[in-house]
Amino acid sequence: MSAQVILQPNRDKSLRRRHPWVFESAVDEVKGRAKLGDTVDVFDSQGDWLGRGAYSPDSKIRIRMWTFKQDESIDNGFFMRKLEKALALRRRLFDPQQTNAFRWVASESDGLPGITIDLYDNVAVLQLLSAGGEKHRSKIVWAITKLLPDVHIYERSDVDVRKKEGLEPVVGVLHGTPPNQVTVKENGLNIVVDIESGHKTGFYLDQRDSRAAAGQYAKDADVLNCFSYTGTFSCYALAGGAKSVTNVDVSQPALNLAKHHVEINELDGSKSHYINKDVFKALREYHAEGTQFDMVILDPPKFVDNKATLNRAARGYKDINMYGIHAVKSGGLLLTFSCSGLMPADLFQKIVADAALDAGRTIKIIARLNQASDHPIIGSYPEGYYLKGLVCEVTDD
Repeated sequence: MSAQVILQPNRDKSLRRRHPWVFESAVDEVKGRAKLGDTVDVFDSQGDWLGRGAYSPDSKIRIRMWTFKQDESIDNGFFMRKLEKALALRRRLFDPQQTNAFRWVASESDGLPGITIDLYDNVAVLQLLSAGGEKHRSKIVWAITKLLPDVHIYERSDVDVRKKEGLEPVVGVLHGTPPNQVTVKENGLNIVVDIESGHKTGFYLDQRDSRAAAGQYAKDADVLNCFSYTGTFSCYALAGGAKSVTNVDVSQPALNLAKHHVEINELDGSKSHYINKDVFKALREYHAEGTQFDMVILDPPKFVDNKATLNRAARGYKDINMYGIHAVKSGGLLLTFSCSGLMPADLFQKIVADAALDAGRTIKIIARLNQASDHPIIGSYPEGYYLKGLVCEVTDD
């Protein structure tokens, strides 16, 4: 029999709204033994059953909910149903001849808290960031192999947030013989994904729609791609008819792969430039020189790790956007992003607007960009919305 967690009085509202988290401060009592990752039943202060979740004794998020159905067990069938349902949605979203890489499971938004599965052609990359995911690894692998018999599975549970769950990093092969790198298709373009050492699970799938938008805006433009990583924004821009693209990144291996992406997509390499430099420094130098571009893309790494760092991150976003705005020709476009879930969309817009004022320029927001459709946001978990982008016309008016 599973342990029982009793909530403090009046701390059941979020669970009744099916939010998937129970915080440490909401717990009144634990009846029975509950170890890391164990499934527990959650009750309100009056003894009414609310749901069933994974227990994490060291985390501020004490329980991550698996189910709100009392007759649902957390067994092989549970994970099979969740994965099958998530896969069916993704298959509705993409033409496999054009796009064969997508986020199969988006953690809480697919009813599997702390569990991410990205599928790169026939290679599934699994990331387990919760005690519950860790506990049920073998069930998840079993369900993946039943749904996709020819799949290879690699684990990339190497994110710092695992420490908050009392978990050590885990990487390695879980099934089959996954290659170090796999070439996938995204909207018809070829992209090399480094599943072993690439960022996140190997690639930023969440920016798929934003890359496509950049391609549409790039015709006849000189494009500056900041924090370019492996240059996929630039590939879309070149495919869309850009006059030139300049990639700026601190990682030379990423820039080398960016150059390779231009080659394997048979794009014009003479239009591509690569600068191995800190983006802040490069933008300040462009400003000092008076160098400007028709389109500037700012896709920085996450600046906000927790609420305590939000103010510092806001200053960082303002600084980078001010210099990014300086780098845009009058009448040109700025595509600017925040992938920080703790950065509210309205605050991000205000930061960009303030950066324009400091730069002495005017911005006009012509479009908003968000995480791609395979990163859905379940209604009961608004925290699932994290990627925010603005497309702005920049003028001297």
